[in-house]
Amino acid sequence: MSVVEHRRKLHAIPELIDQLPETVAYVRSVLEPLACRLSAPIPSSVCAWFDAGKPETVAFRADMDALPGIETTGAPYASTHSGIMHACGHDGHTAMVLALAEYVSAHLTEMPRNVLFVFQPAEETTGGAQRLCEAGVLADHGVTRIFGLHLWPGLPEGMVYTRPGPLLARANEVTVTITGKSVHVSRASEGVDALAAGVEYLHRAYAMVDALPPEEPRAFLFGKMTSGTVRNAVSGETVLEGSLRTYREEIHCFCKAQLEAIGRDISAGSGCGVEVYLNEGYPAVWNHEGLYREVCAGLGSDAPALLDAPALAAEDFAFYQRVVPGVFFFLGTGRTPELHAPDFNFDDETVLPRGVEFLKRLLFMA
Repeated sequence: MSVVEHRRKLHAIPELIDQLPETVAYVRSVLEPLACRLSAPIPSSVCAWFDAGKPETVAFRADMDALPGIETTGAPYASTHSGIMHACGHDGHTAMVLALAEYVSAHLTEMPRNVLFVFQPAEETTGGAQRLCEAGVLADHGVTRIFGLHLWPGLPEGMVYTRPGPLLARANEVTVTITGKSVHVSRASEGVDALAAGVEYLHRAYAMVDALPPEEPRAFLFGKMTSGTVRNAVSGETVLEGSLRTYREEIHCFCKAQLEAIGRDISAGSGCGVEVYLNEGYPAVWNHEGLYREVCAGLGSDAPALLDAPALAAEDFAFYQRVVPGVFFFLGTGRTPELHAPDFNFDDETVLPRGVEFLKRLLFMA
């Protein structure tokens, strides 16, 4: 079956997080006839191990989960699962890695390394990659390098891009809860205004991030603010919800410390209680510089194009890179709707075969 057929079958059966019974069943149905050993180190995962009798293993990762949303592509292979769609290209990622597995099975004696294919759940939500790493899947198979690839709107159709070092951001959700004292506006002096404190916090936090050196890419935004109950009462609670994106660990730690310090200052000055919470999030996708150079040298004229700057999106591929050297790539889809859009689609007949050919070349690097 072609990579396009794989993608369209997967596109029609999108599933969420780690509840992927139909997707896993399809992936296993393709892999079971091949010359590999299958395992499921964590629920809703599939790992396919091709033993070429070599001392080292190269791994390729695919993410299988979809997103909540109503698909509006009108494609004949559109989602058959109400309220769920493949809006981030994971169907394409899985299809390409399945096609690569079929190729490896047919050419196993030619492989310079053993090959491990990792099909993971929950990239979009709870970090399936982290749980797979904690299960020891890379160490258990002697993996010494790992590659991943993501469809990327706005880049030339079918072209592969990457860069050494930072590629995708560390993502942290930021929640600031400010507790004051609500009283009627006629007795405002007796209250403690959580809304005013929230506004001050927002401005000071933005100023702190804006003051970082311009050469440090970052993004920080509060997208939601809720406060108070009625117009004629002092607000007793304000909640700010936002997102922080950084690359370097020291910048992340600085921002976290400053956000907490701003909270303490505002609490002392306003009389409000201020709680600042940053979730753990995903680390930054940081391409291994040595492996990147090896890829470029090994592929020569077929090497990926250089991406000028990192992107501010996030990806849990970063967890694999904390265990072994890894390089993540973007595969251009051209002028298509953005990722996560209800009408996201692309020319799979052009894009996906080119992606598979690129992945094949990675197999044979010395």
